[in-house]
Amino acid sequence: MEMVSGGCLCGKVRIEVQGQPYRVGICHCLDCRKHHGAVFYAAAIFPQEAVTVTGATNHYKHRHFCPRCGSSVFARWEDEVEVHLGTFDEPSQFVPSYEGWVVRRERWLPEFSGMTRFEHGRTGKGRAQD
Repeated sequence: MEMVSGGCLCGKVRIEVQGQPYRVGICHCLDCRKHHGAVFYAAAIFPQEAVTVTGATNHYKHRHFCPRCGSSVFARWEDEVEVHLGTFDEPSQFVPSYEGWVVRRERWLPEFSGMTRFEHGRTGKGRAQD
């Protein structure tokens, strides 16, 4: 896959990723919901070396955002970078294959077909979805 890019609302923070992500998922956990102000969020998780960020970010814990417009852009967890799908200029390039924390999933949401569902976090310890 070629380079895919995105950024924050005001354009001061830009992000580029190279190659395929380890996994792409949706999260319904309370931390993600509170951080994004949404009932769930989706991200593509890449190796740290595949991600280039330009522009200064602030962060709360592991979650990075633009200090000018407040857009949440990515999160760093150990040697992985979670890039929020809404950050990409063309978010439809990455399709989630799993849902985490479905115990907190809103009942009124339609089912997402073909996804692996985890009651809490992913159960596997590897880079792939499970």
